[in-house]
Amino acid sequence: MAFDAYFRFAIALVFVLALIGLLAWLAKRFGMAGAFVKPGTSRRLSVVESLPLDARRRLVLVRRDSVEHLVMLGAAGDSLIESGIEPPPDPAKPEVITPRSRRPDAAG
Repeated sequence: MAFDAYFRFAIALVFVLALIGLLAWLAKRFGMAGAFVKPGTSRRLSVVESLPLDARRRLVLVRRDSVEHLVMLGAAGDSLIESGIEPPPDPAKPEVITPRSRRPDAAG
């Protein structure tokens, strides 16, 4: 085989790998990376928030079912900072006020 054939093969390989990388980036960018879950099942695990501390470490708040866990990810290893955190109430759901929860000095 001539040098020309090897060169065309290398260019085609780079082109295909670039297309795969582009499609993976687009899937991640538009939230399709986790879309491949079995139909009829609900997701139990989610990343609530992520905060980079420096170039090597980041804090991640992970929710499993209805409990949150604070984890520090880094080059030296991963550490559980706090476990069993109750998530804050959903602001979209209004709080129900019962007569017992009213202050005794409130009129009415």
